[in-house]
Amino acid sequence: MLSNIDWKNEFFGKAGRRRNMGIRPTVRGVAQNPRSHAHGGGEGRSGVGLKHPKTYAGRPSHGNTRNPKKYSNKYIISKRGKK
Repeated sequence: MLSNIDWKNEFFGKAGRRRNMGIRPTVRGVAQNPRSHAHGGGEGRSGVGLKHPKTYAGRPSHGNTRNPKKYSNKYIISKRGKK
């Protein structure tokens, strides 16, 4: 049982408070350079520009991305159902 149930609803207020807590700023991949991220580059507010979203390293980031040769696959009975 928690004594303060609203602990996660607390508002940070400003960027400096988050930085003091050790949380660094998050920059969107679309806003970055193409050298820095797979979604970067383009003129103006262009989107991802790819058929499927990818990680910064160029690997697919959505869909079935689990390694089929992973050692713990034998423990998975069924995949999680869609909502």
